[in-house]
Formats: sequence, C-alpha cells, structure tokens
Amino acid sequence: MGRRKKESADIHRERITAAAEELFTEKSVLSVTMDDIAGKAGYSKATLYVYFKDKDEIIGLLTLKSMVKLYECIDSALEQQQERKAQYDGICASLVRYQEEFPFCFDTVLKGIRIDFNRPDFFPEEKEIFDVGERINRILAQYLERGIKEGVFHADLLPLPTVFSMWAMISGLIRMASDKQDYIVHRMGFSKETFLQYGFDTLYRSLLSQEASR
Repeated sequence: MGRRKKESADIHRERITAAAEELFTEKSVLSVTMDDIAGKAGYSKATLYVYFKDKDEIIGLLTLKSMVKLYECIDSALEQQQERKAQYDGICASLVRYQEEFPFCFDTVLKGIRIDFNRPDFFPEEKEIFDVGERINRILAQYLERGIKEGVFHADLLPLPTVFSMWAMISGLIRMASDKQDYIVHRMGFSKETFLQYGFDTLYRSLLSQEASR
C-alpha cells in the first residue's frame, strides 16, 4: 500500500476504470458490483470509494473517454475524405469499431441522457459527455448541410433530426448484425460485413436528392 499512496489520484482512477471496463465487457454492466471492481483492481471497497462516488461515475468516465475517441474517428473520416459517400462510409466504420471496442459504452450512449446539470448528484463527466455528444452531432450536421448545398442530399432535410435518425438506424443495424449474425449468415447468405454494408448503403440512398440518385 505504500507504493499506491505515492501514486497520483489519476493513476488510481485509471487502474480502477481499466478493471471496470474489463468486467463490463465480460459481464453485463448491471451485474457488476463495486465489490467486483474493487477485487479486480486490487483495492479494498473502502479505497474504491475514495476515488469514485459510485458505479455510475465509473461508467461515466469510461463513456466519456470512449466518446472522445469516437469523435476523433468521425472527425478524421470527414477530414480525410472529400466525397460524401466516402465520408459516410467512414462515419459508419467509426461506429462499427466503436461497438466492437466499447460494447457497453455503445449501449450506454444510446440511452436517455440527463441534462439538468444543477442536480445535487451531478458529476462533472456528465456535462463533458453531453458536450462531446453535441460536438459529434455538430460535425455530422455540418456534413449534411454541405451535402445539401452541393445538391447531393435532399434539400428539405433537417440536419439535427436527420443526425438523430442516422444514429438510430446505423446503431440499430450494428446491433442487429451483432445479435442476429447466425440468422443473417444462414438465412440471407450474407456475412455480417455484407449485411452491414447493404444496410448502410440503403440508408445513404434515402438521403440522396433526385439528381444525385440518378
């Protein structure tokens, strides 16, 4: 314990969140307890509470880190490509990787968010998660706005509602491909990747203007 006392709080928090992430990946988030996390990280439960108020705070920190990576991946896909379809494919690929690398966070970010940051039980990561989510929504909305101006996408698309619809449909396809992979392979004759690309392409075509879809 002498060595640990000399380490910074950030190092302890990193060690604890790494242990929690491993457990959340192995089990369902609901089934993991603070006792489980303490044991995995090699801390007493009392020491765990020195660094985190509760399990929700740990989940929040992990979600924040994963969302920052997601933002960077999507932003990179938009920067590296110029053609709208190639950018769209990059967005979809970023979300697929996100689900594969952070499956529990993927489910968490699709749930309801609390935006009353004056609550007494508020923790700082909640506001940061909201802000990163807004940054992601903003760059996706800008992507759509540029496509509309270029005549690639429907002129009557509303950017933010369309972004939310894209989130819902792309994440739904990714979940379906993961949960129903055996059915997709045996009944459709598609690999998981082929099914996803088919679904992504179908969604993209729904965004196109009449001129661009010809």
